Amino acid sequence: MLSFDAVNIGDALPELPIDVSAKLIVGGAIASRDYQDVHHDKARAIELGSKDIFMNILTTNGLVGRYITDWTGPGGELKRVNIRLGVPNYVGDHMTLNGEVKDKRIEGDERLIEVAVTGKNSLGNHVTGTVLVALYEGEAV
Repeated sequence: MLSFDAVNIGDALPELPIDVSAKLIVGGAIASRDYQDVHHDKARAIELGSKDIFMNILTTNGLVGRYITDWTGPGGELKRVNIRLGVPNYVGDHMTLNGEVKDKRIEGDERLIEVAVTGKNSLGNHVTGTVLVALYEGEAV
């Protein structure tokens, strides 16, 4: 489990490579109840000007949250995820998530860490933003 005292501003999180497959895109859209055709119907996505189906923001949001909680372990609780989408995540591409600790502070009983996150694929930045996570040492949340 990650210790608050072991985290320093400027620390880099380990990279998380993600293969962007049709199963991931369609499964994420279905799981988040996003039935927009551009997330599951290739012919319709192309008809609307896209080169293929592409990932929805809710799937991206979930992957960013997973990235942070994989780093913190069971003592991490997401408090705020603030992301912005850039280029699409298309089938067959790869996205690599990276993070850097931008702030750490104690507010009341909470030990908070803010992480800047970037997810890049072959076209550029798919997602950028920040995540605020609370660490509860010695206990799972």
